Amino acid sequence: MVIRVYIASSSGSTAIKKKQQDVLGFLEANKIGFEEKDIAANEENRKWMRENVPEDSRPATGYPLPPQIFNESQYRGDYDAFFEARENNAVYAFLGLTAPPGSKEAEAQAKQQE
Repeated sequence: MVIRVYIASSSGSTAIKKKQQDVLGFLEANKIGFEEKDIAANEENRKWMRENVPEDSRPATGYPLPPQIFNESQYRGDYDAFFEARENNAVYAFLGLTAPPGSKEAEAQAKQQE
């Protein structure tokens, strides 16, 4: 399973750049493998992302903005969903991955099962 993060390499928005760096930095720091898909430099990536973000996760107007996160082709969420999962020590579940032993998330899951 491959985590795919759709980003815009040439976004004029500092807020979008910061959110993208936040997601990518977290994945790198936690050694979670991922592919970066640039929607600014590749029309196919942009088209695929726009078509695969579910209707109920799209903004009322316009297109979904990066970063958008997928596990293979399964939509996992946007930055806000990622941020909430991170705050709740549930990023692996959010990504559709098994938390590694010894991680805060794995420890929290073990306590819930007791």
